[in-house]
Amino acid sequence: MDSRQRFILVSAPNKAGEAFVRLLMTHRLPFAAIANNKRERARMKELGVERIILVDTTEESTWQLPDFPIGKIFLFESSFTLCCRYIRICSSWSSEPTYVITHSNHPRLIYKGLGASFVIHTNSDEVSFLLHALVG
Repeated sequence: MDSRQRFILVSAPNKAGEAFVRLLMTHRLPFAAIANNKRERARMKELGVERIILVDTTEESTWQLPDFPIGKIFLFESSFTLCCRYIRICSSWSSEPTYVITHSNHPRLIYKGLGASFVIHTNSDEVSFLLHALVG
């Protein structure tokens, strides 16, 4: 791996997120998943994710920078509160864009105000269109 290469960070708590993880694996892109409990971590392991960051979203003092460089961040929303916490946790980990992908109609301005660069609304679990964000 190139020493300047950054890992894509993904929160994949739903089918769209899982589909994105599979795309990353198919394209052999370096990535890590973030999880907030052991069940979610086990689910990511079952998908074949090798790098998993387990965070306690309720304890800010534990939000430590991973020991590898983080690039673009893709947060698939399953819970408004959890997604907001992930934005707060991850925003200091990378200077690259943070994408929130949501099926809901939660106010985009809240996510943007917390540090999301892009809020993408989709009603589909097919997310291959996100690959264009990884080029360049």
